[in-house]
Amino acid sequence: MRIVVAEWERVLVYRDGRFSELLEPGRHRRGRWRRSSVRVVVRPRLLTLGGQEVLTSDGLAVKVSLLARLRVTDPRRWHESVDIPDAFVYAAVQVALREAVAARTLEELLGNRAGIGPELAAAAGPTAAELGLRLEEVAVRDVMVPAELRRAATEAATARSHGLAALERARGEVAATRALGNAARMLADNPALLSLRTLQAVEVGGATVVLSV
Repeated sequence: MRIVVAEWERVLVYRDGRFSELLEPGRHRRGRWRRSSVRVVVRPRLLTLGGQEVLTSDGLAVKVSLLARLRVTDPRRWHESVDIPDAFVYAAVQVALREAVAARTLEELLGNRAGIGPELAAAAGPTAAELGLRLEEVAVRDVMVPAELRRAATEAATARSHGLAALERARGEVAATRALGNAARMLADNPALLSLRTLQAVEVGGATVVLSV
């Protein structure tokens, strides 16, 4: 039989049900008698994990969706080791996600979403390797927080903003009061300063100065 193998695939040849050889890209001729072949695509593919509900370390439920990029590195192992290898990788990433989220508070999870993907890839990578796959990348697509938690977070952020604004106003008032106190002490200790300040106001203009005799 004539077998043409494309660049994005590999062909496993079996003789009497036993593995015989792996065919690389190109044109091949093999006898048809007692032989069979299996084509394995080695192009990268995407595995989607949508809406995984997990608990954070502070007991809050969130839904996290992931994207995982896989590539077949060992066609024979991928075909022979288990049925539906992608499902095993899916389960491994699920478990890794639950462990990673359970070790974080909601604030830590939202503040460092980018750091979760590499952690999941490292945790599920060995399982993928056993199945002839390479887990090239895992990325967090969405972190979905319940509406009541979003409202609470918004209210907390608003309260913090109001608190900071009030604190800044209080600091300004304290600084102004301190400056007035310092000026009063200087005028009390040096009466001539008041006369000089009066003359400056007259020179600048725009002010009414009443002098009593």
